[in-house]
Amino acid sequence: MSLLARPAVAAFVAKAMQRATVMADRRSGGRGSAAASHARFPEYPRKVRELTIPTSVAPARATVYLPDVGDAAPPVHVNFHGGGYVMTLTELDDPLCRFLAAEAGVVVVNVDYAVAPQHPFPAPPRQAYEVVRWVAEQGAEQGWDGERLTVGGQSAGGGLAAAVARQALESGGPSIALQVLHYPPLDLVTSARDKRAAIARPMLRPWMADVFDTSYVPDVRRRGDPLVSPAHPSDTADLKGIAPALVITAEYDLLRAEGERYAERLRGAGALVEHHDVRGADHGYDGGDDEKARAVYAIVARRLREAAENRLT
Repeated sequence: MSLLARPAVAAFVAKAMQRATVMADRRSGGRGSAAASHARFPEYPRKVRELTIPTSVAPARATVYLPDVGDAAPPVHVNFHGGGYVMTLTELDDPLCRFLAAEAGVVVVNVDYAVAPQHPFPAPPRQAYEVVRWVAEQGAEQGWDGERLTVGGQSAGGGLAAAVARQALESGGPSIALQVLHYPPLDLVTSARDKRAAIARPMLRPWMADVFDTSYVPDVRRRGDPLVSPAHPSDTADLKGIAPALVITAEYDLLRAEGERYAERLRGAGALVEHHDVRGADHGYDGGDDEKARAVYAIVARRLREAAENRLT
């Protein structure tokens, strides 16, 4: 076992990474990652309001991105950011949220969810599900259509979106028109050292997986939970009736194979809308490649529009 796979060590390193991110933002004097994210895609305005959503885990802060449309109650999309279930990186998804609000005509609720090691599994997926349920129920009060609801996320956020869809299936709601799983981790049972990427040095490294996976699920016996590893062969439940899915993988990503496996599992359940593999891209590609980001975000926006339209018919 790697030293970083020991829970106490992983938690120490994860907290150090969190502190380093906060300190870097402070040293930048407001010119850090948030400002850089806000500067991308300048043609899409940033029309937002802040919101706090009550949950049994902790209050979840969220930034609500508003579309410039005449629809009195537009559809709503709940977004979960990436960061290995450890890093709070909500602002990195600002370009995506602005893009989707403008191009899909949806309200985007970008959630600052509870992260590990302060909140290990099962707290994050439980909180994420409660957030989505609240969004579905509060549409009339908040000004969106909770019956035209979609969820999605990048990396760890994609894993949470998959967990939300699974909980909705097993709990009888809320009804989700589409789940968008963007290069998600869906198999924490298999060690990162046993996963293979198409390039020699992919962005995700085994030491990162040791820190992230151990901080998120310290007890390895729980990593086969369906809310953690739905792409692992040990999860054989019938997924018929789960929310339709757009699965996006990246050609060079260490997580590509598990995304492909889950896409095929969803296909077998009649729930796969599309599996799109981004060629020549690694994990987190959309954070720095504007051309690829725009192309893929356009696919997401189109699928969100279609999901909303289907709910009206």
